[in-house]
Amino acid sequence: MSKAPRNKTLTLTATEKKQLKKGLLHINKKVALSTILNKTIQQDMLQALDYLPDAFVDLLFVDPPYNLSKKFNKTSFKEMESEAYELWLDEWLSKIPRILKPHASIYICGDWKSSAAIYNVARKYFHIQNRITFEREKGRGAKSNWKNASEDIWFCTMSKDYYFNVEAVKMKRKVLAPYTDTKGKPKDWTKDKKGKFRLTFPSNLWTDISIPFWSMPENTDHPTQKPEKLVAKIILASSQEGDVIFDPFLGSGTTSVTAKKLNRKFVGIELDEDFACIAEKRLQMAENDKRIQGYVDGVFWERNTVPFEEE
Repeated sequence: MSKAPRNKTLTLTATEKKQLKKGLLHINKKVALSTILNKTIQQDMLQALDYLPDAFVDLLFVDPPYNLSKKFNKTSFKEMESEAYELWLDEWLSKIPRILKPHASIYICGDWKSSAAIYNVARKYFHIQNRITFEREKGRGAKSNWKNASEDIWFCTMSKDYYFNVEAVKMKRKVLAPYTDTKGKPKDWTKDKKGKFRLTFPSNLWTDISIPFWSMPENTDHPTQKPEKLVAKIILASSQEGDVIFDPFLGSGTTSVTAKKLNRKFVGIELDEDFACIAEKRLQMAENDKRIQGYVDGVFWERNTVPFEEE
């Protein structure tokens, strides 16, 4: 069945998958960083973690299955009791400190149901710095409950000595009250052809995120895909060009693709072969297209402020 004209969801042909599979890695012994750098490892994450090098990660981004029953293509995740979910988190999170550099930052995604468990486990191994909440304005409403329209990201570090570049993640907002000084000059705002704007410091409440949907070029069939814009904020704030970004639940490749677009190195692990191949296809596309929706001229814009076609 052919897609609607405006449907830009990324898909794979059988021929593409056959070719892209050749670039995927599977490791069964301790490997050097050069073997895995800028690669997608397609296998069980719990197995692969034991073979990764020591202290190679500058920034860890983790988007694990939330404590919900969810199908991820050919694999499924079953909802557990909260205590069992904590044990599952601890099973793999306990392996993570070995691969992180002393100054590394860690970001772990969750929803309202899994967030407390993530906090309980993460504090055993890391310094928790903050909890980011972002508006996830997508999905059906609920007749007998409040609609779930937010998710959390726990910001942690290995130590109190870590990198954070606030200047790289300021947001460009429309000015509602354009005050001027006594000479009539703008106070803390500028004017361009699109209107009057000011750069504002980022908070831990993000309302500018658009979850990928069918008319966005970054969209895939992954059921819990994170936006490139969201990952870009984290990468720019907590890493420098040339740093290594690691994602052990890579999905359809958003972390690796965004890292590549922002001149970082990357390593990703994904269990599902189809999603791993989609990640490889997106990485190939990023060779010629470095755009990140909502990030223009070195600043982040409010949601729906700048159309992708103009970026």
